[in-house]
Amino acid sequence: MKKFVGAHVSASGGVYNAPKNAKKIGARAFALFTKNQRQWNAKPYDSKTIDNFLKNLEESNIDPKHILPHDSYLINLGHPDKEKREKSLNAFIDEVNRCSLLGLDKLNFHPGSHLREISEEECLNLIADSINKTLDVTKGVILVIENTAGQGSNLGYKFEHLAYLIDKCEDKERIGVCLDTAHMFAAGYDIRDKDSYNKTMKEFDEIVGFKYLKGMHINDSKAKFASRVDRHHSLGEGEIGLDAFRFIMNDKRMDDIPLILETIDDTIWDKEIELLYSFIGENE
Repeated sequence: MKKFVGAHVSASGGVYNAPKNAKKIGARAFALFTKNQRQWNAKPYDSKTIDNFLKNLEESNIDPKHILPHDSYLINLGHPDKEKREKSLNAFIDEVNRCSLLGLDKLNFHPGSHLREISEEECLNLIADSINKTLDVTKGVILVIENTAGQGSNLGYKFEHLAYLIDKCEDKERIGVCLDTAHMFAAGYDIRDKDSYNKTMKEFDEIVGFKYLKGMHINDSKAKFASRVDRHHSLGEGEIGLDAFRFIMNDKRMDDIPLILETIDDTIWDKEIELLYSFIGENE
């Protein structure tokens, strides 16, 4: 099997609980927060925490390359205020280093927001600068930019934004992209039928390039098409419908990367994982 599906599981009680929680739902990939995502500071990992994480990860039979950690929601690498941007940058660098300590090779992040105080281009340049500063002082971890729905002043809702950041990145080996289906749909990229899906993926390939695709978030959308509103839904319950997920599960370009559910009902994640795998090989 070449598809690796999981969910963004809880790391409550300790980061070492995440692999256990992933295993419980039959996941072959997972996402997690490496620290409390709603606080700036966290204690450094001690050796016991790291050892327990590695032990539980081994028992889960999930390959580290199929894990897509997510950074804190507080971080804004494009913040117009220099002091606040520096605070975000330092927190981001800490998260990259936490991934390294856990033996993980990716960190997923939202690009940043201009807060309507500077232009999109100025903000993108600040984000690119933050990315390059992070790459300079860290090793090994690929920084994975997530596309956004474009809610508020969030950047990353256009494929061109992602391409711009990659272009400005000084180490192309350590930059990548995570495509969120709900965000993509809300931003105006249709994937509901085969023709729309093919058109959107062709556009992504031409503007960004599939070689940069390091993971996906698999979500239906409560929000309408092109609404620029970020509201996830359970698979098949939202505006996208199930066909898009059939296309993804039969698309070779999504092989061997983490496919992560962030759908709204964690009690049915095991069923949603089974559902996605059931699509493989279906006639499209």
